[in-house]
Amino acid sequence: MRARFLAAGLLLAGLSPLARAQVLVPPPPLPAAPSLVTPRPAKAVSRRIGVWLTNSPSPLYYDAGRIERAVAELAEAGFNTLYPNVWSRGTTFHRSAYAPMEPALAQSNPGLDPICRMADAAHRRGLQVIPWFEYGLMEPADAQVVRDNPAWVLQQRDGSTTMVLHGKPMAWLNPAHPGVRQRFIGLVREIVGRCGLDGIQLDDHFAWPVQFGYDPYTRALYRSQTGREPPDDVADRAWMRWRRQQLTALLRELRRALPRPTVISLSPGPFRSAYNLWLQDWELWAIGELIDDLVIQNYAYSLAGFAKDLNQPALVKAQGWGLPVEIGILAGFGGRTPAIAVLSEKVRLSFARGHGVIYFYWEGLWGLHAGPEGGSARQAAFGQLHR
Repeated sequence: MRARFLAAGLLLAGLSPLARAQVLVPPPPLPAAPSLVTPRPAKAVSRRIGVWLTNSPSPLYYDAGRIERAVAELAEAGFNTLYPNVWSRGTTFHRSAYAPMEPALAQSNPGLDPICRMADAAHRRGLQVIPWFEYGLMEPADAQVVRDNPAWVLQQRDGSTTMVLHGKPMAWLNPAHPGVRQRFIGLVREIVGRCGLDGIQLDDHFAWPVQFGYDPYTRALYRSQTGREPPDDVADRAWMRWRRQQLTALLRELRRALPRPTVISLSPGPFRSAYNLWLQDWELWAIGELIDDLVIQNYAYSLAGFAKDLNQPALVKAQGWGLPVEIGILAGFGGRTPAIAVLSEKVRLSFARGHGVIYFYWEGLWGLHAGPEGGSARQAAFGQLHR
């Protein structure tokens, strides 16, 4: 990595003084990486039945009693894996050396440590806990790390550094930049080393949006490795392949940095959009043993659309790759809460193809977004569904 960084620097002479200064500014010193901690031996799970848990919109993360009750209810309903969000909106849910604590938690109960409480409650009941890095390489546009490190931020052709996601402007940190890699891997190692967690999960935000890559650092690095300028066409195949390789290199570096046998789970979207829009080559990652578990998001609302997406060629092939493959199913969010009969049929279709299921998200099961059937009825139905 260091050699590649120096090679890029040899070609910076053609940049303006301002651009050159932005690229060459050294990243601020980061804390020493935490010592490696041996993860819990993975308990065999014949078929994963899991759920993503977040703080938004949910009061779950802010109350110890609520956490204990939620885990007990999930265990009773036949769940065996929890995916709590640990990295969201540029913040963590613990005191971190790499990022600020989530503001509402820091204000209400900074000593609660909801992820470790959840892990303790889950492990007492035989459930696995795989923390979910929801925001991946994405940061709010006004995040401190974005303001302090402009050379770490990807740009579009017009020089803009943001795109709107989740209704807010977001910036993307450059997977090819050594400072970004050091910070990201340090953050993951820090979380893996806490409270006996069972692995980690990256999702569709561990990505390089295809319209990005025109910042001074990336231009210089591409020029040093190929002898060419990045093409204006964001869909140029060689340009896309080179950027995919940078993202793959970061995942490979993360794989080497984590203690074995840390499970790396990935929850991308369907392969065609993941590959062409977000430069995620998850087929290569699975075949190359860079990931250990694959959860394909299938949020089609209709049964026909859901069944069609189960027949994607890459998903069908994935069953021969020697790793567990689950389907991410929308349980309920906002105004979209499928009836339990529809959810049951989606689960049946997934099980029939040999897949486990992971629901998005906790409050859509029998909580805030339980829908017209009501929480009690849905909770009982899920318990029967997983028997």
